[in-house]
Amino acid sequence: MKDRDNFADRLNVAAKAKQALIERAKAQAAAVDPAVVAERAAARMASEKAREAREAERKAAKIAEQERIIAEKKAEEERKIAEALEAAAEQERLIIQKKSERDARYAARKARKK
Repeated sequence: MKDRDNFADRLNVAAKAKQALIERAKAQAAAVDPAVVAERAAARMASEKAREAREAERKAAKIAEQERIIAEKKAEEERKIAEALEAAAEQERLIIQKKSERDARYAARKARKK
């Protein structure tokens, strides 16, 4: 009786192995199927387009950030130039004021001497 059970078990194992081989062959055949190949190619193309779109978006964001930084630097430089011009104008005004005060003192001294 034991031999029969072993034989039956071996037949079942062999049948399962054969079924697994058939399923694997079907899966490989489906992989070679032109519809599956076309579907995979379409999916690959879609993912490539999405990747390219993300790259383009990142590049555009990077360019926009660089332009913003350049604009900020330019505004800062213009502000510094305006401050320097304002400081120079103030210095010039002080020089003119001191000169006019000096001239007034000189004129007053001249007027006293006469």
